[in-house]
Amino acid sequence: MRGFSDKYKSFPEYIIGITKEIWEDRGISTLHNYYAPDIIVRSPGSIVIGNEKVIAATMATLAEFPDRTLYGEDVIWSGTPEEGMLSSHRLHSTATHSRPGVYGEPTGKKLDYRIIADCHARNNQIDDEWLIRDQGAIVRQLGMLPQDYARDLIEKEGGLENCVKPFSPRDDVKGPYNGTGNDNEWGQKLADTLTRIMNADFAAIPGEYDRAANLEYPGGISTLSYDGADQFWMGLRASFPDAQFIIHHQIGREDPFMPPRAALRWSLHGKHAGWGSFGAPTGADVYIFGATQVEFGAVSGDIPKIRREWTLFDETAVWKQIFINSGA
Repeated sequence: MRGFSDKYKSFPEYIIGITKEIWEDRGISTLHNYYAPDIIVRSPGSIVIGNEKVIAATMATLAEFPDRTLYGEDVIWSGTPEEGMLSSHRLHSTATHSRPGVYGEPTGKKLDYRIIADCHARNNQIDDEWLIRDQGAIVRQLGMLPQDYARDLIEKEGGLENCVKPFSPRDDVKGPYNGTGNDNEWGQKLADTLTRIMNADFAAIPGEYDRAANLEYPGGISTLSYDGADQFWMGLRASFPDAQFIIHHQIGREDPFMPPRAALRWSLHGKHAGWGSFGAPTGADVYIFGATQVEFGAVSGDIPKIRREWTLFDETAVWKQIFINSGA
């Protein structure tokens, strides 16, 4: 870990360790050390530039959810300490909605949701980030539908013309990380599978998924097997049948004590032109900012398949774009 603190012996340990230090141990001031002053944080809801804004957002979240936890389920990474490393960090978060904030007056509801954060780190600092939080799961547990939350947010932010616009490629800022991951076979296997699905080859699901695969999808949905995967991916693709699917980052890994894994960051960009997971088509231009992690294995036979999958995007950001770009 050349260039990094001796406190952490590996990159996953560094990523998981500083996350706990910042959020759960209340070391918010350490963001001055662990995050670059001009860090770029992209999320489906917006793009934020600068560490001071990250610190302010962190405090606002902890004020609303003071008991928030962030359990690091996995870190799938690529790169070297000398050239920089990219982590795809999957977290399982819990929190109690105890104080007023962006989600409204406190409800006392206990939340359980996932996050995937891609972070580029070099010389003991994170300077580029892509962050997806399962907003659909959060708002559903607070008693709202994602579309209702999106409409309410637009109104609170000043209406269709003045509200904060969700992230789109035209708003992106070039950061210090220009990598695309690695060429490991497991990353390529996942990339090939999702590309087939997005090209309407849904026979890829029974071909590439284990029949007992456990699947986690946006909105806090836990499902399994071929039908679970088919319903999710079919519903998404049917809503945006002509949208362009692009894989922006791809990592595969084999590590001791872990199954082969892969992580992709991807996008789907096009018109809301079909009936699917997002209701009646509106023709709105939508950019979906997504991430997928999987584990491979073979319980029987000798052909490894997807046994666990985690896919995330922000449903509320999708609905917000539908309303903004259709004038609804």
